[in-house]
Amino acid sequence: MKNLNWFLIETEQEYERAAARYEEIKAAPKGTQEHKEKLLLVHLISEYENKGSELPEVDPVEMIRIRMEDFGYKSADLAEAYGDKGTVSKVLNYKQSLSLTMIRKFSKLLHIPAEALVKEYELKAGI
Repeated sequence: MKNLNWFLIETEQEYERAAARYEEIKAAPKGTQEHKEKLLLVHLISEYENKGSELPEVDPVEMIRIRMEDFGYKSADLAEAYGDKGTVSKVLNYKQSLSLTMIRKFSKLLHIPAEALVKEYELKAGI
């Protein structure tokens, strides 16, 4: 048993630590201390994410860019998660809308609530 000294998550560092620990113990068998810790972490992580979902009023692409910066990601990291560099580039440059698949993958990768990525936003006219 690694750490049962969990408290409310208040910083991005604490969030990352909790998420990493959750990944380590997510398959813990029911009835074990690690299973109890996993349930606690799910609650704490969820509370932090919900608190964080009082996000600034920015469009989905800007939100993606902000979270990329938070995590130190480049567009290549998003392309790796999505599988198509060209499409990711078009989305980040407001030339193409986010697809449902992108919303799901980027929501998970960047810890952004999917609802925040579904909002409508303006595309730029093509060249």
